[in-house]
Amino acid sequence: MPDACFDIIVIGGGIVGLSTAMEATRRFPHLRLLVLEKEREIASHQSSHNSGVIHSGIYYKPGSLKARMCVEGAAAMVDFCRAHGIRHEICGKLIVATDESELPRLEELHRRGVANGISGLAVLNREQLLEIEPSCSGIRAVHVPGTGITEYRSVSRKYADLIFAQGGQVLTGSKVIGLKKFGSEIVVETDHGAIGGTYVINCAGLHSDQISRMSGRQKDVMIVPFRGEYYELSPSSEHFVRGLIYPVPDPRFPFLGVHFTRRVTGGVEAGPNAVLAFSREGYRMSQISPEDLLGMLSFPGFWRMGAKYWRTGLSEFYRSLSKGAFVRALQKLLPNLTSSDLKPGGSGVRAQAVRRDGTLVDDFQFAHGENMLHVNNVPSPAATASIPIGKAIMQMAEEQFGIQAKLAPAER
Repeated sequence: MPDACFDIIVIGGGIVGLSTAMEATRRFPHLRLLVLEKEREIASHQSSHNSGVIHSGIYYKPGSLKARMCVEGAAAMVDFCRAHGIRHEICGKLIVATDESELPRLEELHRRGVANGISGLAVLNREQLLEIEPSCSGIRAVHVPGTGITEYRSVSRKYADLIFAQGGQVLTGSKVIGLKKFGSEIVVETDHGAIGGTYVINCAGLHSDQISRMSGRQKDVMIVPFRGEYYELSPSSEHFVRGLIYPVPDPRFPFLGVHFTRRVTGGVEAGPNAVLAFSREGYRMSQISPEDLLGMLSFPGFWRMGAKYWRTGLSEFYRSLSKGAFVRALQKLLPNLTSSDLKPGGSGVRAQAVRRDGTLVDDFQFAHGENMLHVNNVPSPAATASIPIGKAIMQMAEEQFGIQAKLAPAER
């Protein structure tokens, strides 16, 4: 028998799970809600191991979930930070083309940004981009003035505060180890006991596919972890960067390339690269999980992905091992940067969903089961878009599960 019972259980105390739970307590205040988080603290992984950028939505295909939710989410995130006194800054961003071959892709980014409704975009020539970032190389750039920065761990904590204030609960240090269906109830087995729930929402991030398989779903998509490693500019070198400086990304990959990000808490990050991690929580190369590694090696999509992108993977791995190679990549944007300007920084692990055919899942992806909703893929800009993502998930839950919302007429 379960030790406790709830109407809604959200698995995963990252920023998406917390936003979902926050919306659930607002939309369904009459229901008992619980967030389960396996770590001792909420937002311990992707939600706090990121650059803190409030993305604009310029990169994403017009009409995609990513595009719509990012543009809406950026405005909602700025409003949320203002309303709750969370540190943030609208610093703007340059996306810089360093040679002629990148100009068509830069023009396409500008077209996407306009189509996605991003205001204030401007294509700059070399003289104009130097007025914004005097140390930057480049022949042309797109200026995105509305891009901002914040600290998403603080945002996540405020989400949790609001969940508690609205009657929900957050239980940390409770790892989900199994799911069982008993009639109309789902029993969520944790390493500290069993908990019953009528509806379960899987927002487990790096472990979302494992939770999905516990519920009996087929292994059509697998989370493959990629580690992003950063350097930091030394204090004496921070003057090189005024805001955010990004390269023109390679459209084949969902990664943005090495770039420079000023942090709202101080300092400037440089990076990241994108290397395969040997553990879902492999923040260092030495962290290896035999279970995670065996799971990847036994998944056909992993080998098909590797066959397509092995050259890029080797290049990223070499840059991970060689500071000189990392510096040369950064010098495409800041030519006067030297190795002495950089010191080792942090790292993060991205949960990248890969299909059985080896293709990388680019857009947000959700799946339904009996009284369960699985958030299969919500990579960057998930933190930026977390408020509309949470609303969309609970709208899906309301429609899929037939839950009746109890909102004031004005809210509906």
